[in-house]
Amino acid sequence: MGSIFSMSHRTLMVLAAMVWLSGVVVLAIKGNSLLQEAMSMKPGHYWSWLAPLLGFTIGLVKIRYIFGPSCRRNLDRIAQLPDPKPWQCYRTGFIIFLIAMIILGTTLSRMSHGNYPFLIGMVILDFSLATALLGSSYVFWQQKILSPNPKTTPETD
Repeated sequence: MGSIFSMSHRTLMVLAAMVWLSGVVVLAIKGNSLLQEAMSMKPGHYWSWLAPLLGFTIGLVKIRYIFGPSCRRNLDRIAQLPDPKPWQCYRTGFIIFLIAMIILGTTLSRMSHGNYPFLIGMVILDFSLATALLGSSYVFWQQKILSPNPKTTPETD
């Protein structure tokens, strides 16, 4: 019998997907804000238009080689948990890494204000991560975790 914190494998996978997709929203908003600042500093400069495209392109590579496989491994790990709990939507090491990346990203964004090359670098970084997170979310759809009629297998119930 599970504890009061127990949840189904599918619910834990949905929680993991929500965290994953919230990163898309936050990074896209932050990247767009930094892009607007860069564009106001140097209106019409080619880097203001090239940065989002470069970020998108780098993000496509990250989907294939980093984020897609990572997402798949996490869902496989969740499916194997004997008694899933909400805090197990990601491994402890990943959560620590995520917190460190949020702090680093926030610090770098603050440092970039007023510095056009730094802003452009942050735009590329934020857009590449947002693209990678969004693009790799296909794994959640592929596993029917976010669809209205989920797969009913022992691993996800």
